[in-house]
Amino acid sequence: MALTAEVKDEISRLPITKTCCRKAEVATMLRVGGSLQVISGEIVIEAEFDTSAIARRVRKDIAELYGHEVTLSVIQPTGLRRGTKYAIRVTQGGPWLARQTGLVDGRGRPVRGLPPSVVSGGPCDAEAAWRGAFMAHGSLTEPGRSSALEITCPSSETALALVGAARRLGIAAKAREVRGVDRVVIRDGDAIGDMLTRMGAHQARLTWEDRRMRREVRATANRLANFDDANLRRSARAAVAAGARLERALEILGDDVPEHLRVAGQLRIDHRQASLEELGALASPPLTKDAIAGRIRRLLAMADKRAADLGIEGTEANLTEDMLDD
Repeated sequence: MALTAEVKDEISRLPITKTCCRKAEVATMLRVGGSLQVISGEIVIEAEFDTSAIARRVRKDIAELYGHEVTLSVIQPTGLRRGTKYAIRVTQGGPWLARQTGLVDGRGRPVRGLPPSVVSGGPCDAEAAWRGAFMAHGSLTEPGRSSALEITCPSSETALALVGAARRLGIAAKAREVRGVDRVVIRDGDAIGDMLTRMGAHQARLTWEDRRMRREVRATANRLANFDDANLRRSARAAVAAGARLERALEILGDDVPEHLRVAGQLRIDHRQASLEELGALASPPLTKDAIAGRIRRLLAMADKRAADLGIEGTEANLTEDMLDD
């Protein structure tokens, strides 16, 4: 199941007993997912939701909290509409329900943000508002660089009210407009997890955190693999370059090479992929890696000095661009 669907399914089945929280949830769902229509001079409240469980939850709460009859209908996908939608409609008592839920003010004017009772409510009301907003128009993307918990809002005032509700819960959310649509977004991974818990989506949070951890493990493994590959390539190029310089050094010095330096240089030429420790072990008698490295450095320095005295190219003459490439 997709993360968004999993969260909506879980919180739509979450039992809420406090009346204030149920009212905050319903009001926010109607504000974010619904609209006020004027038909024959009367206000009609309509809203569409993604699942039947959400629509039934709203219908039940409206009936129990406010005593209004709600009709529920199924809208099949047609044309540009993807997926089945579940619509609720309140005709009789619509104007009164709009006042009760704070969708309109005392003078009957539409409230562009969230109802005052939600905006000035306590933490439980803020949690209920986010739960209702997510059920109405929320989404949760997979963990990763662009992961986000997002609410699509009907107005900038509604988006700012949700930002304020998140702030009361200690969670940072941002309001932004994308292609003319107001949204509220939480991007930080820890903040997303906290909001899922606050909304009551405990199982969905476990699923999200598990996927987040798996992705981070894969990303770390890939970084380490790339790092190791790069190190191996650099080491291989360095070994080839060292062998080429030592071949040129022995060519420049000819028979004037001290035997202990010649042996060290020849070991590197014959075993180009070996480490300094391995080269030292191959020497007779065995040498430390510092000793073998010191002899190779002295051999190269001696050859470069001889080349400079003779006016010829030094030990780097045999190096190609591939050997020097990082």
